[in-house]
Amino acid sequence: MQGRNHLKLLLWVTVLFIALLTAGCLLLPRGMTVAVVSDTFGTLLIVCAMLAFTWNAQAAKGRVRWFWMLQAAGWALWLADQIVWDVWDLVIRRRLPDMYPADALLFLAGAPMLGGLLLRPHRQPSSASVRFGLLDFLLLVLWWLDLYVSLVVCWQYPYPNVANYSRNFDLLSEAGSAVMIAVLLLFWRESQGAWKRFYAFFCGAAIFNALAFFLINRALGQGLYYTGSWYDIPYCASFAVYAIVALAGHGLTATPETAGEESYGAWMADLAMMAVLSLPIIALVALLDPRLPHKASNFRVLVTLATIFVMAFLIFIQHRRLNRELSRTNVVLQEASLTDPLTGLRNRRYFSATIDADVSQALRSHADSHDPHTRDLVFYLIDADNFKEVNDRYGHDVGDAVLVEMARRLSSSIRHSDVLVRWGGEEFLIVSRYTDRAEAELLAQRVLSSIADTPFRVGPSGENMRRTCSVGWAAFPWFLDDPRSVSYEEVLTIADRGLNRAKQAGRNCAFGMSPATGDCSATMVARSHAAPLAIDALAVAGPHSTIQS
Repeated sequence: MQGRNHLKLLLWVTVLFIALLTAGCLLLPRGMTVAVVSDTFGTLLIVCAMLAFTWNAQAAKGRVRWFWMLQAAGWALWLADQIVWDVWDLVIRRRLPDMYPADALLFLAGAPMLGGLLLRPHRQPSSASVRFGLLDFLLLVLWWLDLYVSLVVCWQYPYPNVANYSRNFDLLSEAGSAVMIAVLLLFWRESQGAWKRFYAFFCGAAIFNALAFFLINRALGQGLYYTGSWYDIPYCASFAVYAIVALAGHGLTATPETAGEESYGAWMADLAMMAVLSLPIIALVALLDPRLPHKASNFRVLVTLATIFVMAFLIFIQHRRLNRELSRTNVVLQEASLTDPLTGLRNRRYFSATIDADVSQALRSHADSHDPHTRDLVFYLIDADNFKEVNDRYGHDVGDAVLVEMARRLSSSIRHSDVLVRWGGEEFLIVSRYTDRAEAELLAQRVLSSIADTPFRVGPSGENMRRTCSVGWAAFPWFLDDPRSVSYEEVLTIADRGLNRAKQAGRNCAFGMSPATGDCSATMVARSHAAPLAIDALAVAGPHSTIQS
């Protein structure tokens, strides 16, 4: 609110300045006095416009803040040009030369203003869009500077020509004004509410300023203009109109960009690429145009080649950023495809992608006869007991919360080298790597305890609920003397049979499956897959039950 009050006060100040300037220009005769009045109040009006946009920048955030800052930067350049004009008018007391370096300040003032608009402040884009859009914006700025140096500066230094300099300067300035008005009309059409009103005010101010600038340039060309003439009134009044624009835009915030509006970023990128591709054409025209003096032709070609080099460097940076962004996206997508979205655990896809390496490692460990205590793979299949009761009584949201908590507890009960997989529904799989099958029941006991020992808090009232689970496990290789005779898929099926045994035994317990110690040889079993494998079961009691094998 305080910032808006400041803007209103500033607006009244600009109205006062306009009134004083108008009175001076209409009532005072041509001479130093009217020049002092016109230059002084014209400078003050530019300062007022710059302050109005600066105050808006302080109150804004994100892309909207950058928009106001770029507008203020444009007015700062405009102020610098006006100060140069004042020095020549009031201190040196001579007319500003027709070709003067400070003219670049007036021309460049439109670049940050247009750049701020091209940021599309009424829409808040994604972070990636911001990064890539900045490079596209820099490419367009470089192209615009190349046009100014090639078409205007070339007639100022390498081959001085006042007529060509003035004509090209005016044409580029008018083109810049036309582009700004077109962009404002485009954004007015696509925006709504306060932003639509703001763009309408901004477009009106831009049109008013362009017409006033055209009148002054025409009067200068015809020798009719002098400082303090009536031409200064509409020109300086256009500065006050911009203060109204700042007041209309105070407090505006960007709305999130929708999926359908992402084409704007692609359009900006296409426009930047068209600008890059136009530079060789500009250089070719400079080489082949017979009317162009040799010095001017060489200057344009050298400037264009330098611009192409800088643009190529920016495109190289953009290409590297795109590659890094693509790599990050691929990593995120791959990680998402291997992760269960509810619990954050690994999923079956991850298991399928990694199990072959784990199996190969286990087989190599047995073949090399290294430490026998860390060469087995043990599969633990875990199923939440009577989980349907949770969903039926509390709903699926609570059921999902219980599954997430189960996943957390199971993760806490295993080693860092082990892998916990959500196998499906309320089933989990632990792949215990580099372990000893003789100690497999210890992990099974930890799993049972992690679920059953501590109640689960469910519902908005924090009700305590006890849950249990059942476990079946089996080790790979199945036969130690013939590790390759039984595949890991078969061992996983055997672990599932152990889980079924645990369910049949009353739940809240674990069954470990191992080859029978009878007369059946490993070779005979391995060759006869149609026959069921002979199995012994080792039962592990749950924390609140007793089971004997």
